[in-house]
Amino acid sequence: QVQLVESGGGLVQPGGSLRLSCAASGRTFSTYAMGWFRQAPGKEREFVAAISWSGGNTRYADSVKGRFTITRDNAKNTVYLQMNNLKPEDTAVYYCAAAYSLAVVPGGYSFWGQGTQVTVSS
Repeated sequence: QVQLVESGGGLVQPGGSLRLSCAASGRTFSTYAMGWFRQAPGKEREFVAAISWSGGNTRYADSVKGRFTITRDNAKNTVYLQMNNLKPEDTAVYYCAAAYSLAVVPGGYSFWGQGTQVTVSS
């Protein structure tokens, strides 16, 4: 079992940057693959990025490749999502999630945070 708490969301202008953090409880954080998903109003939850337990493998949605970077610090039980060159279409609630193996679909994840709002607007 792992509990996840996201932070770092907010309002940013187009072209700006934000870094989301997801703090995990429990001593087994380093055994989980971690992912970020987002959900905009009226839309389904969609995959953003994922990272393996070691940090050695990452996956990104095509829409964020080259702009977003997922990293993790197992010593701090934290996963990050660095978001650069943000666009209005990035506006959504962002969720972090933990999985037993690297996955790019919501069904592959067993534990979820409560989400943090990211709004990109001028």
